[in-house]
Amino acid sequence: MMALARAVTLLVGLSAIGAYAADIGYLAPPGVPAREFPSPERPVAQIVSPSRASEQHRDSLNEAGEIARLLELKPGMTVADIGAGSGYHTVRLSRLVGPTGSVIAQDVTRSYLIALARRTQRLRLTNVTFALGKPHDPRLPKSSLDAAILVHMYHEVAQPYAFLYNLAPALKHGARVGIVDLERPTSEHGTPIELLRCELTAIGYREVATHQLAGNGGYLAVFSPPEPRDRKAPRDIVACRGAGTR
Repeated sequence: MMALARAVTLLVGLSAIGAYAADIGYLAPPGVPAREFPSPERPVAQIVSPSRASEQHRDSLNEAGEIARLLELKPGMTVADIGAGSGYHTVRLSRLVGPTGSVIAQDVTRSYLIALARRTQRLRLTNVTFALGKPHDPRLPKSSLDAAILVHMYHEVAQPYAFLYNLAPALKHGARVGIVDLERPTSEHGTPIELLRCELTAIGYREVATHQLAGNGGYLAVFSPPEPRDRKAPRDIVACRGAGTR
C-alpha cells in the first residue's frame, strides 16, 4: 500500500509539472534574429542560479520596495520581471500592482518558470503570466509594458544588443526600464555602469537616473526606451569597446 501511495503521489506530481510546462511558452512572435546584431565585445557571465541571495536578506535591505519607489511603480501597471528566476520580484510586484495590474515573469530557463508557476499558484497570485524568452529576444507582446526590471542578470544576457532592440517594442510610450547590477566586471557577475550606459545608448535608450541601492544591492540605472525615430537599424549598431570591460 505504501509503495502504491508513493507511486500515485509521483504520478500526480509529474502531471502537475506537465500542466505548468504546457502553460509556459513564448508570448510574442520572434523579433529580429541575433545574426543581424554585433556580439558583445566583453565576457558574458554564465547563468548559475535562479536567485542571487536569500529573500530574507533582500527584504532586510528593502530591495523590492526601493526599486518600486524609484521606478514609480503603481497599482494597475503591467510590469515585466525579466530574468525572473525564483521569483523574488515577481511575487512582490504581483502584490504591488494588484488585481487591476499584471506581472509578466520572463526567463530563458524553462525550469525556472515552471517552478515559479508552482510558487505563484501556492500563493494564489492570479495576475502573473509567464514568458519564455531567447538570449537575443525576450518575446514579449508589443506595447504591453509600463515598466521592465532586469535585476542582477544583465551580465548574463548573451546577446545584449539584440535583446535590448527586441525588448523596445514591448515598452509603452513613457515606460521605464530599471537595471540593477553591481559595479564589477561582467566576468564577475556585474556590469560597470559605464559599459551599461554604452550598450543601452548604442540601441537608442536614454538614461533617466542612476541610484545606489542599500547594502550590497548595487545600483539601479533607469532608462527610457528609444523613440521610434531614434531606433537604429541593427546594421548601424556598433558594439562598445573598452567601456568598463576591465
